[in-house]
Amino acid sequence: MAVYRSLVSLLVCLVMAGCGTFSSKGETELGFGIRAFEDGEHAYAARLLQLSLDSGLRGTSNRASAHKYLAFIHCASSRIQQCRDEFRMALEVDSSFDLRDDEAGHPIWGPAFRSVKPKK
Repeated sequence: MAVYRSLVSLLVCLVMAGCGTFSSKGETELGFGIRAFEDGEHAYAARLLQLSLDSGLRGTSNRASAHKYLAFIHCASSRIQQCRDEFRMALEVDSSFDLRDDEAGHPIWGPAFRSVKPKK
């Protein structure tokens, strides 16, 4: 079932990218990566999110968002150092990047983010 869903998602990405519905291939993959994360398909989401970055994802907020979700995936998988590394990359892309209040309060990625966010 997961393979079928992955193929359907990939097909939708290709069709939407070809139709110009989104402004870039990277944005299409970002959207599907976030959706996969929210659906609990973390391995698939990580592939899409990384692909969005590798595809030349435009916009600082989009790139920071891709790194944020990759950080969440690493934290959820107990890969805390990789989680911190992704948060660092989000901050390199956008120095004003921050987590929403509900994200900052998460018991795993909240502290990981605070450990790399420069103090004001």
